[in-house]
Amino acid sequence: MSKLGNKQGNLSGISRRGFLIAMTATGVSFGFPRAMAAIDPATPSGNVLPDAAEVYQPSLWYSIDSAGKIKVNIIRAEMGQHVGTSIARILADELEADWQDIEIIHVDSNEKWGLMVTGGSWSVSQSWPVYRQAGAAGKTALIEAAAKQWGVAANKCKAQKGHVVYGKKTLSYGELVSKGLHRQFSEDELKALPLKPNKDLTLVGQPVTSLDIVNKTNGNALFGIDAKVEGMVYACPILPPTRNGSSVSNVDDSEAKSVKGYQQTLVLDDPSDTAPGWVMVIAANFSAAQKAAKKIKVSWQAGDAASVSEADFMAEGRKLIKDPSQGAILDTGNSDTASVFEQAASTIEHEYITHTVLHAQMEPLNALAFLNSDKVWEVHSGCQWQSLTLPALAAALEVTEKDIVIRSYMLGGGFGRRLNGDYTVPAALASKALGGKPVKMVLLRPEDFQFDSPRSSSVQLLKMAFDQDKKVSAMEHHAAAGWPTKVMVPVFMPKGINGESYDPFSISGADHWYSVGPQKVRAISNELANNSFRPGWLRSVGPGWTNWALESFMDEAALHAGADPLTFRLDKLIAQGRNAGTEPISIGGAARQAAVLKKAAEMIGWGEPQAPDTGLGIASSFGQERNMPTWVAIAVQVHVNKSNGLVTVQKLHCAIDAGVIVDPNGAEAQCQGAALWGLSMALHEGTEFVNGKVKDRNFDTYTPLRLSQTPEVKVEFIPSTAAPAGLGEPATTPVAPAIANAIYQAVGIRLRKIPMSPSDVKTALKQV
Repeated sequence: MSKLGNKQGNLSGISRRGFLIAMTATGVSFGFPRAMAAIDPATPSGNVLPDAAEVYQPSLWYSIDSAGKIKVNIIRAEMGQHVGTSIARILADELEADWQDIEIIHVDSNEKWGLMVTGGSWSVSQSWPVYRQAGAAGKTALIEAAAKQWGVAANKCKAQKGHVVYGKKTLSYGELVSKGLHRQFSEDELKALPLKPNKDLTLVGQPVTSLDIVNKTNGNALFGIDAKVEGMVYACPILPPTRNGSSVSNVDDSEAKSVKGYQQTLVLDDPSDTAPGWVMVIAANFSAAQKAAKKIKVSWQAGDAASVSEADFMAEGRKLIKDPSQGAILDTGNSDTASVFEQAASTIEHEYITHTVLHAQMEPLNALAFLNSDKVWEVHSGCQWQSLTLPALAAALEVTEKDIVIRSYMLGGGFGRRLNGDYTVPAALASKALGGKPVKMVLLRPEDFQFDSPRSSSVQLLKMAFDQDKKVSAMEHHAAAGWPTKVMVPVFMPKGINGESYDPFSISGADHWYSVGPQKVRAISNELANNSFRPGWLRSVGPGWTNWALESFMDEAALHAGADPLTFRLDKLIAQGRNAGTEPISIGGAARQAAVLKKAAEMIGWGEPQAPDTGLGIASSFGQERNMPTWVAIAVQVHVNKSNGLVTVQKLHCAIDAGVIVDPNGAEAQCQGAALWGLSMALHEGTEFVNGKVKDRNFDTYTPLRLSQTPEVKVEFIPSTAAPAGLGEPATTPVAPAIANAIYQAVGIRLRKIPMSPSDVKTALKQV
């Protein structure tokens, strides 16, 4: 039996089968507590384990008990974005439930949930149709049951605030459930259920109390780093010199034996090749493991990346771009640009680069793993992609995925780092080496940075052709970078029109909504990067670099054409053909991107005179994928100090069309955070590889945006009836090009590398 202590030190006494990795206040729990009448993942049939006399489960996604409490199952990870509240309100609105009766359960891994992933800004967008249908099913069943009891037609009854009403008669949902309710729905029946018109939604788009806010503010929230079980030991990793290909030659722990609590040192044997060359120092407590690790001497045979640095990645990217046989060509409708460029009256081309970026989430990577009494491997850790982590764990432990469960916790920051669950593997392997004993691994900041799956550096070349009237006649975008999807989940890679596979998340954004004539987009995998480290998905992924290049280039193209940058963009946002968009999310297409551009320009005062060395810049994006666009425009006001090169962003205004806004407060917070991270990566945040390792290992040299550097931020949403798109990432991407464009307007220099440092500014000013 495993137990979890709370922050006061006493034990909850809940068994593995009903493991409440929990927040105690009403409204939210993590895992599958029996007392909450949730679905237990240890029950293969998915049967409900009731606490109340009766529980009705209209669908997989929620249950209603005889007290009228509604437990909503959430497969998405909570990392500060209130995702459970957003999803629960979608269901509650359609169900006509009383918000006071709603509770959420962040479920543990189980195959019945399907794809468990929190990334890509997908959570609300993908949940919208599923939970609405589920809510409609419950409402239909409850109305039918009440109508039958009253002997009236179901269409004469209505549901409201947790009750079914017929004239002056009412029955609560709890009362109906207590009488026994078993109505189930087929997939076809679910799809046929009528949904409320958006105008009739009463919870969606309105302020509600977040269901997890109490625990987030009173200290009761449990993160992965808080997990503990009886009898566990602590592991401190000693990392090899390279991410890939290193092997241990020798370990000398003689000096570590003097440390009280030190037990032994393990050289991990990893069949999955996730953690090659890892050494784990085992001790009775955290401090002993850390002290002992400093006394242990390890020698390795280093991998090939030990001599590879950032400049090598850049050189490789440029070489690949010059070779026309490399990469995949995306389907843009017409990619035959060669003849147009040959006949063009003029052309421009520019290179743009981005350096490596770390996730640097506040909660360092950690995991607790052990083999429980039922011979199931339990892994306790915050995780963004259980469906990807489980196969890696299964390969490492040499068991089936059904032999493993990942327990849910809150994440102290994810930003894409915890999509890659590689950090769970070393803890599990250490536990296996100790016969299944519970092992808790926590990385300190230097190891967290070194073992990051960073956003790859990139090299991009953009070209544009113009006719004799300076009208755009063709465009090309060539991008080379490390591809996380190729490294970790290649089955997600589609093929280009030339038959070559590509990482969609590393080129999204380049296939834009501007009408530019024939358009070639070429995605190129930088294998040197892929082999030297493990590229990762970082908030916005590919659009973080593709949009930097695209929107910087659009300003440069406007200059070549002698046009205002805003007008130049608007003239090309024509909602026709493939740029018209389709139902349910991208309907309106380019016209919606034009609308957010106009709004952002209005917000910033586009065209108004500026003070000396001060300029306005604008940039736009459709967020992530073309089939799920979030239209975003960023307008900034910046001041450039010519003497020291410092760039100060004074105003950052954001206009967004993300369809129906489910959670207004959460949406605004997401956009503010995304935009400020975009600012951080534009001016402050970035690193480089030196001999196989990132050069920055802590926040003394890796310097994200500070509060004192934060500008005035305003966010406005364009009213829309389209289905919801995503909001976690899109506002990140237009910020850097908007700043670069503003710098040009302020002092006449063009920067084509991020981060843009004061030294870059001073060097460019000398060349003017």
